[in-house]
Amino acid sequence: MEKVNNISILGCGWLGLPLAKFLIKKGYQVKGSTSDSARVGELTAKGIDAYQIFFNPEINENFNDIFFNSELLIVNFPPKRRADIEDFHPLQFQSLIQEIKKSKIKHVIFISSTSVYKNTNGVVDEKNNETPEKSSGKALRKVEQMLLNENSFTCSIIRFGGLIGYDRKPGRFFSKVSKAKNGNAPVNLIHRDDCIDIIHHLIKNEIWDTIINACCPEHPTRNEFYKIAAEKGGFPTPTFEEENSEFKVISSDYLIHNLSYKFKYNNPIDAL
Repeated sequence: MEKVNNISILGCGWLGLPLAKFLIKKGYQVKGSTSDSARVGELTAKGIDAYQIFFNPEINENFNDIFFNSELLIVNFPPKRRADIEDFHPLQFQSLIQEIKKSKIKHVIFISSTSVYKNTNGVVDEKNNETPEKSSGKALRKVEQMLLNENSFTCSIIRFGGLIGYDRKPGRFFSKVSKAKNGNAPVNLIHRDDCIDIIHHLIKNEIWDTIINACCPEHPTRNEFYKIAAEKGGFPTPTFEEENSEFKVISSDYLIHNLSYKFKYNNPIDAL
């Protein structure tokens, strides 16, 4: 199979921008997009071939289709918070898929989320198809299926846990809450460095047709993790209710054992 040289990243935000810079250093030719015209210059200054692209839910009329002139497209824009997201997000992807099918893109990596899983009070792997509770998770389930149903390109889906690292200080999360809930629930988190390495792992090893969970393999409780995070970040230490609550433990066993990925941070506490 022909190696990928040209990559387009749809959504160069908190994860997409450092991913683009990482891939450029690895020798790939990278195009990047932003929905904000004011950020096009910022991306260009960082060596990224930059374009303005957004979906509302149709693609913006002034977009440049050269952006889609790549072998691989990494799709990295999450569902927005809006009441109709279960309908709106699939319409956005309907527009996107039309553009992909017109292009020379052979492979898609879709950045999804572990919000596609409902709380099962147990371990969840990639085979779980139960309907999630949240509208954003339901929207992502629909979008994943739309991409998987297409036969004009392959699609790998990465379901990341909660993203931490750098300026995302989790110790701040409960700093203004007098009593936080679900203290005994396990956390499902992943550091941005691992996110970038996992995406590169798929590209380098040409893993083009799979669904992957990606969370730190160890899952401390919310009580344990956020107290340490607050302490290390210099924030007020939160107090948690210790009642039993609904939860899920995201398994990354497939990524580790089947795809031979080694995490930088096995425990999210080590990433603080």
